[in-house]
Amino acid sequence: MNVLLDTHFAIWSITERERLGAVEELIEDRANRIVVSTVSVWEIAIKFAIGKSSAPGVSGWDALHEFEDIGFEILPVKGHHAAAVADLPAIHRDPFDRLLIAQATREGLSLVTRDKLLAQYGKPVRLT
Repeated sequence: MNVLLDTHFAIWSITERERLGAVEELIEDRANRIVVSTVSVWEIAIKFAIGKSSAPGVSGWDALHEFEDIGFEILPVKGHHAAAVADLPAIHRDPFDRLLIAQATREGLSLVTRDKLLAQYGKPVRLT
């Protein structure tokens, strides 16, 4: 399975593995391709830098290195990902999440999330 972790699951994979639930099995299964988007690294970096109360306990740099050390593939943001955001219905307003949906759709990935609003986008989303 080709899996794109949403930002929460990406963070939990390096800070709070006990929160992963069934997603931990997906990550542990070496047959699966586990991907973290540059979008998530960007979101982590911003929240950490501004000291947002919901910020993860790691910087963008630390998160990036942890993801790479675990062996996650880092998906860059490409022009066609950014342009595809305009094709999405206005279900979710968060620009980070909208870009993750666009990437999942364009790259044939299943976006793993707990966000029920994102599940309304259909096929590219796997709700856990």
